[in-house]
Amino acid sequence: MENNPSPTFPLFPSLGLILFLLGSLVCQAQARAFFVFGDSLVDNGNNNYLLTTARADNYPYGIDYPTRRATGRFSNGLNIPDLISEAIGSPSTLPYLSPELRGENLLVGANFASAGIGILNDTGIQFLNIIRIRQQLEYFRQYQARVSALIGEEETVRLVNEALVLITLGGNDFVNNYYLVPVSARSRQFALPDYVVYIISEYRKILASLYEFGARRVLVTGTGPIGCVPAELAMRGRNGECSVELQRAAAQFNPQLVQIINSLNQEIGANVFIAVNTQMMHMDFVTNPQAYGFITSKVACCGQGPFNGIGLCTPASNLCPNRDVYAFWDPFHPSERANRLIVQQILTGTQEYMHPMNLSTILAMDSRT
Repeated sequence: MENNPSPTFPLFPSLGLILFLLGSLVCQAQARAFFVFGDSLVDNGNNNYLLTTARADNYPYGIDYPTRRATGRFSNGLNIPDLISEAIGSPSTLPYLSPELRGENLLVGANFASAGIGILNDTGIQFLNIIRIRQQLEYFRQYQARVSALIGEEETVRLVNEALVLITLGGNDFVNNYYLVPVSARSRQFALPDYVVYIISEYRKILASLYEFGARRVLVTGTGPIGCVPAELAMRGRNGECSVELQRAAAQFNPQLVQIINSLNQEIGANVFIAVNTQMMHMDFVTNPQAYGFITSKVACCGQGPFNGIGLCTPASNLCPNRDVYAFWDPFHPSERANRLIVQQILTGTQEYMHPMNLSTILAMDSRT
């Protein structure tokens, strides 16, 4: 009987495997990536990796998150980026500073947001080490170089061009800058209307940079009702009424943000930037909480002092038993259920809420191209 020769293997068995893996990476890149920039409303945990007081890494943060653990999200559970990822059929974006953000995970996108930051570099200085917006953009540039090494430059450009982008800035430029102390440096420098014009002009430069870096579908949120959050009711409001000053600031900021979005889109000749009217989205349930299934929009679920609005949410704070019936989770941030209402409007809201179109329209349009 003839001996079977020993099987021989090619000298480079990994070449086919490399091509196969590269092909699967490119296929994955064809799913829509998602990039997030901004502050604590959208931070998925970058600040956990930084020496800063602006962190949400302890109980009871994350009490309703799938793992029941604090993740760095300023929420009892999922935040707005998580719920947008859910809507587009993607896993949640990882924080850019996470060691898990490598290999195939990069193709899902990345979250560059950092609690405490604003449009201006001097916003949030009390939080020490946070990722200011220009640094977030620099990380976006670094991200693209890392992905190019993985799938090539051409595919990376396509991935970024076809990605969805969310940017949330502005609230901290009032709460943690202009109105941080009774007579702040910025309030001495600018009357409120002039300050708003200044930060809007700076925001325009940031949005233009995002476009230069390849972003082509950008959801830009205005500020929410910053004068109506439990922290401001406790510190500035009278008899549980929203702070007039902070509401005036939001009322000046938001329409001017829509104006620069319209002007940028006109210059570009396409609807790259989408204005998200988070002020109106919040005010729906702030003014009529019961209509949305909340028992209160004044008292935070987690906190202490009047309206549970003083200080931070900590293990020693008051904690409500049912987060779903509170519009605000902590003194500044909406509960997961409130976030779900906001994302529902992002997806299907009318032009009052989403200008010039909602996210469902964008997804339908882009699926046809």
